[in-house]
Amino acid sequence: MAKNNDAVDKGQLKFHIVSGVTAFPVTDATINISYTGVPNSFIEQLKTDTSGQTETIDLPAPPVEYSLDPKIEQQPYSEYTFDISAPGFETIRIAGAEILANVEAMQNIQLRPLDTINPQTEVFTIPAHTLFGEYPPKISEEEVKPLVDTGEIVLSRVVVPEYIVVHDGSPRDSTATDYYVRYKDYIKNVASSEIYATWPASTIRANVLAIMSFTLNRVYTEWYRNKGYDFTITSSTAFDHKWIPGRNIFDSISKVVDELFSDYLSRPNVKQPILTQYCDGRRVSCPGWLTQWGSKALGDKGYSAIEILRYYYGDNIYINTAQEISGIPASWPGYTIGTGSRGDKVKQLQQELNVVAGAYPAIPKISVDGVYGPATVSSVKKFQSVFGLPQTGEVDYSTWYKISEIYVGVSRIAELN
Repeated sequence: MAKNNDAVDKGQLKFHIVSGVTAFPVTDATINISYTGVPNSFIEQLKTDTSGQTETIDLPAPPVEYSLDPKIEQQPYSEYTFDISAPGFETIRIAGAEILANVEAMQNIQLRPLDTINPQTEVFTIPAHTLFGEYPPKISEEEVKPLVDTGEIVLSRVVVPEYIVVHDGSPRDSTATDYYVRYKDYIKNVASSEIYATWPASTIRANVLAIMSFTLNRVYTEWYRNKGYDFTITSSTAFDHKWIPGRNIFDSISKVVDELFSDYLSRPNVKQPILTQYCDGRRVSCPGWLTQWGSKALGDKGYSAIEILRYYYGDNIYINTAQEISGIPASWPGYTIGTGSRGDKVKQLQQELNVVAGAYPAIPKISVDGVYGPATVSSVKKFQSVFGLPQTGEVDYSTWYKISEIYVGVSRIAELN
């Protein structure tokens, strides 16, 4: 799409670029931004800092009303093309990145080391948002899978995985690529692909919970592996969710996922997460399932996330929390850590922050003394600033797990995929 004449509002955009091998930030990467359809006419150029991040810029976007009213059929987002290059790394082009009015888009990128013999440009073309484009409707399934003791692989308890394997196509498409994707990143990508980040917070929460519960049902039942496949889930809307390699996510969605990522939906006396199916509610109707546009209307009326979910799935659905989260050094202690806190949890936190600071020099290193004093407050605040969290200087659930996530990333020098 060339420059959109309807682009009268502004959306925000920020980049975070890391090495795909070390997870360390990439300094001095160059990003050239153009309108999709006019790819060589750059309208902005950005550079990354020592945290691998750019400043946040404003870009034209269509009126916010386009994403809030299902009767309006104009495209509610502008499309941009990004050309990303950095010394020692392969270049990347992302075409069709979506900018919505009044929300911040976050483009997270992993760069591959440069192949000096055969240098390549990796190209990602982002297809239309599922609420705007044409996609196959979900094929109905039972929301609870029969689990019989026949030797199939089934987990003994609900575990939030660190990574899942996403098959970028329908299950039987053997030519489709499989991607290792961090679980939280997968949920953020799907939600950004399937709902609009301009919607009410309670609507975003309800949809995120439905996406996570569905995904954890696939994980818990080893649904595809029991059918002989080597992946966790697909990117086909007929079978699962829409996941798009290389797409940007949105801050309003990212914050909700960070807040809720170990949750899922349950029914009484059912061990597995519920396979919460849904549809858009405009092109496709799906009685008994959540509809995305309908959930938006209920959010507008002041319904909470659980009220929206019960409206569609019944009064006996409730929010549960996984007993285990994979790939982290230790679980959140269950309370906010702040000024005056002492002990082993504080010491662990300080150790992890210092490892992160080794990769992100903007974050000050601190003494590992188990005492949460002014230096720790300052280090935590800077960490929160770098990673888009509220700058409280205290370590709540979201901050604890974000520190763990970045710590694990920069301390594990391995190519996982």
